[in-house]
Amino acid sequence: MSYREVPVPGALRELAECGWISDQPRRVRVLPDGCMDLIQLDDRVLVAGPDTAAFVSDQDCEVAKGIRFRPGVLPRLLGVPAVEVRDNRVDLELLRPNVSGGSLSSLALRLVQDSAATHETAPWRISVLRHVSSRLAVGAAVQSVADELGCSARNLQRQCVAVYGYGPATLRRILRFRRAIRLLDAGVSIAETAAAAGYADQSHLSRQVRELAGVPVSQRANGA
Repeated sequence: MSYREVPVPGALRELAECGWISDQPRRVRVLPDGCMDLIQLDDRVLVAGPDTAAFVSDQDCEVAKGIRFRPGVLPRLLGVPAVEVRDNRVDLELLRPNVSGGSLSSLALRLVQDSAATHETAPWRISVLRHVSSRLAVGAAVQSVADELGCSARNLQRQCVAVYGYGPATLRRILRFRRAIRLLDAGVSIAETAAAAGYADQSHLSRQVRELAGVPVSQRANGA
């Protein structure tokens, strides 16, 4: 039983973090990470929307395969605002009926080649999208990011909801949580993780892990 990450084709590397293959037990805890995935379950391909909290997934096939897109990328390829699939799993054919058949990588490449981007789902160039994601990941103030883009905080809020599935403050919280989980999973102590990920203290980290992962931070620190 395992979960492993695999490289994506070169044409997807700017847009996707990784591919992945899972033959884990059926009940798997999925954590919010700010990303959206394409997931292949037997002959179905699903779009996994951005999550706001952890949930336990019942994997109904022996092997699941996926491509994890960087935050904010997949909505521009689908032409569907991220908020419309938030906390949900939707068949790709319902969103893009003209894209079907073939391997998961070939489907992803077709989405790239036949992008359905709209001004709502792609208000920024990819370079700007990366800038917004990276700035919020390190805890930048929402107003500071808006100033850098030359827009109001209200406009940034609206754009982020369409692009990421939630506003910039929520995205910042989830990306910081993701960094903390990676540190905990790497064996970094709770105290060191809290400091490195930008939490006020261990109690702050503990509350956030409980809220977003649904388990105590001590359980995550033990590799759960």
